[in-house]
Amino acid sequence: MLNAAGVLRQVAATGYRFTTVTPLTHQRVLARRGREPGATLRDVFGWNLPFEARALPPALLAAMEQAGLVQRTGSLLLSTVRIASLGDDLFFHSAYPTVEENAVFFGPDTHRFARFIRDALARRRKTSPGQPLRVLDVGCGSGAGGIAVARALAAMGAAATVVMNDINPLALRYAAVNAEAAGVPVTLAQGDALSAVEGAFDLVVSNPPYLDDAAQRAYRHGGARLGRALSVRIAAEALKRLAPGGQLLLYTGVAMVDGEDPFLAELQPLLAAPGFDWSYTEIDPDVFGEELERPVYAHIDRIAAVGLVATRAPEAA
Repeated sequence: MLNAAGVLRQVAATGYRFTTVTPLTHQRVLARRGREPGATLRDVFGWNLPFEARALPPALLAAMEQAGLVQRTGSLLLSTVRIASLGDDLFFHSAYPTVEENAVFFGPDTHRFARFIRDALARRRKTSPGQPLRVLDVGCGSGAGGIAVARALAAMGAAATVVMNDINPLALRYAAVNAEAAGVPVTLAQGDALSAVEGAFDLVVSNPPYLDDAAQRAYRHGGARLGRALSVRIAAEALKRLAPGGQLLLYTGVAMVDGEDPFLAELQPLLAAPGFDWSYTEIDPDVFGEELERPVYAHIDRIAAVGLVATRAPEAA
């Protein structure tokens, strides 16, 4: 992805904004558009429509070709990435539809995750500007979480060193480009969650996949127990790696069963350990409702988006 950050900067200079929607909404919009080629930057990078070369400024198209971000589809061209906006930052993520095993997803959950981070950090006690926080974004995907942390801490006058982890090499490539374009220095750590890094962290953020995905795609499949196994494991590992005063911000989804939250039930013994304060919020009571049509979810009430904030006491060993 040679000079891919340059593509993002050129797009950003146009004032481009695009809110990436759910796959179902995207599908409906494309069906409404029919076969009409893309004519605007939002068509090309947001709705990911095939386009004629004249739809883009020549310098931008040349930069895309140099970075390997465009391909031919018949007589038209097609961007191999989408670009989403979050605040003032732009993010590469995978082309539509996101069906590949190594797809990098960005959508409404990303916006909720970033808002959850900002709200949690706004309540965090003040941090000395002379003490950079060691930050880890577990399963970083596009890198939106780590960049949101860096932005929020900078607004508070606090410095951070950000480590971005993902098991997916493509996710790390996108995260690296997105962070470079945002001007946020990061260290990349490929591997399975916290096994890919060493030491303690002042702040761990994560938005793990939480669905029971039949194809077990890495960006959607949260493992056993209706998709919550990965989130439970990340929480358990992260709590052990928090520095004194460190904090875990975990955003995930839970399949609610008979009015009960089985994810919180699994976490409570871990959170009851001495030296932790925590809060738990249901951020959105009903997400991915279409999943309830699948047999694996036939017995559940709903899927809710939730946020866990767990803080280790400063005096903890």
